[in-house]
Amino acid sequence: MSGGPVVRRVRPEELADVVALITEHAVYEKAEPPAPGLEERLRSLLFGSPEPRLRCLVAELDGTVVGYATCSAEVSTWDGTEYLHMDCLFLRDGHRGLGIGESLMAAVRDEARALGLGQVQWQTPAWNEGAIRFYDRIGAVSKEKLRFFLPV
Repeated sequence: MSGGPVVRRVRPEELADVVALITEHAVYEKAEPPAPGLEERLRSLLFGSPEPRLRCLVAELDGTVVGYATCSAEVSTWDGTEYLHMDCLFLRDGHRGLGIGESLMAAVRDEARALGLGQVQWQTPAWNEGAIRFYDRIGAVSKEKLRFFLPV
């Protein structure tokens, strides 16, 4: 590793790299692969308006995108406040434990601050012990809940 990671917003020409990471992320989490056309759907969400609904940060190491985080502003009815929901955080195998995750999390927190939001929330599978140790180490607090999906 020659230089440290660079964390920044994704560029349109890197969406294929992000989709490849998302596919690896799905395999890692034992989930279904992304549906065809993901790159174009993401292009619309990330670059289709001056104030995009979705934000994507990438971690680049030696010119290669090796990780990503996506997030968007959401609302907590119980608290009556907005927060930043981090939907995904993923590092390619072989790039964990190098401080890149901390850099991505710092960038996510910066996104929350830029939006005037006081909290970041996310979830991870209960079996993902490595991620849980990482989140504990950076000072995150967990809340046990089940996530449901209802097709429309």
